[in-house]
Order: sequence, then C-alpha cells, then structure tokens
Amino acid sequence: MAEATTTKKPAPKKKATPYVARLKAEYNEKFAAELLKELGLTNAHEVPKLEKIVINVGLGKAKEDKKTIEAAKNTLRKVTGQEPVETVAKNSIAGFKLREGNMIGLKLTLRGERMYEFMDRLINIVLPRLRDFHGVNNKAFDKQGNFSLGLTDQSVFPELTFEETTTPHGMQAVFVVKCEDKSHSKALLQKFGMPFEKENAK
Repeated sequence: MAEATTTKKPAPKKKATPYVARLKAEYNEKFAAELLKELGLTNAHEVPKLEKIVINVGLGKAKEDKKTIEAAKNTLRKVTGQEPVETVAKNSIAGFKLREGNMIGLKLTLRGERMYEFMDRLINIVLPRLRDFHGVNNKAFDKQGNFSLGLTDQSVFPELTFEETTTPHGMQAVFVVKCEDKSHSKALLQKFGMPFEKENAK
C-alpha cells in the first residue's frame, strides 16, 4: 500500500510595512505634541499642520522657448517625482503680448509622503548648497500663514546632471499650512528644520 503524501502549506506572506517619510513620522510622534505645549494650545486640532506644497515655474519671456519649457518640465519631474501641469493666462494683456489661453508656466502640488520627502531634501541638501546663504526670509508669510520660497535656478538640486542645468530657470515653492496664526506656521517649519535668517537684535 502506497504511503499518503502530505503537501506543506506555503508560509503566509508577511505584510510589507507601509513607508512613512522621516519628517512625517517625526511630526506625528514628536513635533505635534511639542507644538501643542509650546504654543499654549488646548485642542490637538489647533496644532499647525503642513497640508501641501505647491511648486510653480513662471516662464515669462521663455514661454515660447521649447528648450526652456522642456528643461523646466524635466526639473520638476526629477526633483518631485510628479508630472507638472501647464498654467495658462486667464486674460489677454496687450502690453505683454499675452493672449488668453497662452501657456505662462508650470505647476504641481505635492501631498503626503512626496511632500515630506521633497521638504526634507530641500531643507537638508538643497538650501545648504546655495552660495552665500544666510537663511530664508522671515517675512515670506502671507496672512493665512503660507510660506513662499524662491530659487533662482535649478542647479542646486543634486538629482539633476550638469547638462540638465545648462538652461537655467527659477522656481517657487509655497508651503500651505493649516494654522491659527502665521507665527504658528513659522514654529512648525522651524521644527522641520527650515533655516530662517537670524533677525538683528534691536
């Protein structure tokens, strides 16, 4: 009589641990609680929180230069991992030879892990590479507490090769913060390591 053969059941696959960006983890585990205490807030919902980062490239006179347009698109793809969308003029302005519907720039919006990863690289790698850098502008906040940061060219991003920076263009990053006061927004960005310039002692 033949012996019965038993088949081993495959071991259950371990669930992969979801990736969490470093700064997001630090905010959830540490910064939020510290800000709640340091800002004298009573409700966790009042703690400032980064909602998104909007990145813009204004093309100006280069809006019809295909080389500059492609260079700008390549920069945004490489440094964010997302595809930019074209922004168009809403009105015609004869003095600027601008017609309604003309492309005037590029933009994209970062949220979630990509937002925190971009901010991490910007603060710790890109800004220290700027020549004669003394800190970001303390006054670059709007009334809602959103912070704007401009770069004159893309050569400071290590993701780009020399050939990809030979057609220079500027860009702007807007950090959209949910907060009660713009001073709370600054406190949040300082937690993340944003290097604000030192204010002169009066």
